[in-house]
Amino acid sequence: MMKALPQILAVLASSLTATAAMAQADAPPWSQADAYNDPQEMAEARAAVQEEHGAITAYYFLADRFEVQSGDGDPALFFEGQGWWGGDRNKLWLKTETEYSFEADEFEEAEVQALWSRAISRYFDFQAGVRHDFTPDPSRTYAVLGVQGLAPYWFEVDGALFVSEKGDVSARLEAEYDLMLTQRLILQPRAEADISFQTVDALAIGRGLSSVELGARLRYDIKREFSPYVGVNWSRDVGETADFTRADGDDPSTLSFVAGLRFWF
Repeated sequence: MMKALPQILAVLASSLTATAAMAQADAPPWSQADAYNDPQEMAEARAAVQEEHGAITAYYFLADRFEVQSGDGDPALFFEGQGWWGGDRNKLWLKTETEYSFEADEFEEAEVQALWSRAISRYFDFQAGVRHDFTPDPSRTYAVLGVQGLAPYWFEVDGALFVSEKGDVSARLEAEYDLMLTQRLILQPRAEADISFQTVDALAIGRGLSSVELGARLRYDIKREFSPYVGVNWSRDVGETADFTRADGDDPSTLSFVAGLRFWF
């Protein structure tokens, strides 16, 4: 028996080598199990893994700002929300911003965007679609091209270029950051800038940088999905847009104290 042991080991080694060679020849490196299991069963198992872990359809909605703004004596109800439906790479995005003035008893701003989104890197999506402004009057429809994602150091950024049905071209840049003071108390600074590439008299928008907005909101996560907050928001029309605002008898600069809710599902 001892004399036959080397021969037995040699036969086993030869069998293992032949099996490994067959596995390498018949299956790619990530599916070596096909050499030992029924190929049909393995195909079904891979399809199940892809469906449950990589090809699912999901949805998400975030009401980032749902708040009352003091507005220097002209209080307003403001809502900004966005959501998506789709998979890992392709999504349908919906975004909206509305502002309702209690003093004027009307909507001063109402905007909706519908966008197709495609992942172009680990942290950024390319977006294209349409935007429609119901107010201010006259209403406008725009083609939209943009990018949205997570920049280094965890800054959430959103940039878009808009081309209206009248040929007006504008852009919007937004950035915000969540500063974790505790596990539940979060300070969120935020900045936004609007740029117009020409003067649009009908909308009282001047060429160049037209408006800037800075804010900070302190929220408390009762649950991760539900967070009341308070904060301050400052906005200012600049350049020719500020001239339009003054001509209408309004102040181009507004400082508001805000209180609201942030929620998602």
